[in-house]
Amino acid sequence: MLAAKARLRDEVWGALRGAKVARFPGADGRIPNFVGAETAAERLRGVPAWQNAGTVKANPDAPQWPVRQRALEDGKTLYMAVPRLAEAKPFFLLDPARLADSPRQASSIKGASRSAVTVDVSDLEPVDLVVAGCVAAGEDGARLGKGGGFSDLELAVAAEAGLIDPSTVVVTTVHELQVRPAGEIPTAGHDIHVDLVATPERLIECSRPRDYEPPRLRWEELTQEKIEAIPLLQRLR
Repeated sequence: MLAAKARLRDEVWGALRGAKVARFPGADGRIPNFVGAETAAERLRGVPAWQNAGTVKANPDAPQWPVRQRALEDGKTLYMAVPRLAEAKPFFLLDPARLADSPRQASSIKGASRSAVTVDVSDLEPVDLVVAGCVAAGEDGARLGKGGGFSDLELAVAAEAGLIDPSTVVVTTVHELQVRPAGEIPTAGHDIHVDLVATPERLIECSRPRDYEPPRLRWEELTQEKIEAIPLLQRLR
């Protein structure tokens, strides 16, 4: 499965490169920023799940920056993971009523250091909507990340803290070249399922598998190296 995922990542990164739709700093090795990210974010903005959400948890990657910006513009409380969960308090809390800069600036990784408060999981409120970054997203809701496992970890920690539940909607924004047919992306038990995929061209609603289970921390799958690199995991253990 790991080899199949690696091949698919390389295929998607190559397709974005070849079509010249990957923005700085390039697609390879990351959640790729793409031409049309703003349009995809606007498309997401129109769905009821977005409009009804008061609190949003989002990944810190560049392609979802327009989504984070719109969350603040729409008056939503925004939680953004500190990159790689590397800090003792691994989340930024952005209150739209208390920003030092514009929503655009405040929702960047650099700007969050001015406008946000860093908080621990125990300081967070329940989340209405989760925004995840993808290298590829299946029409069946399968998600392929860049291989670090951080999005899966964030969701598992949030679930175990009672901040999300099986009804919490998970969404992503991707380029059309990142969308894959149902069944093409291999998944493991710890992988996130995406409920809604927004591209610049369309919205894809994804049914959850019958055997879907809420995410959880799978200690047996975490290496000692990863636990030592993430203070939150050290405390939880």
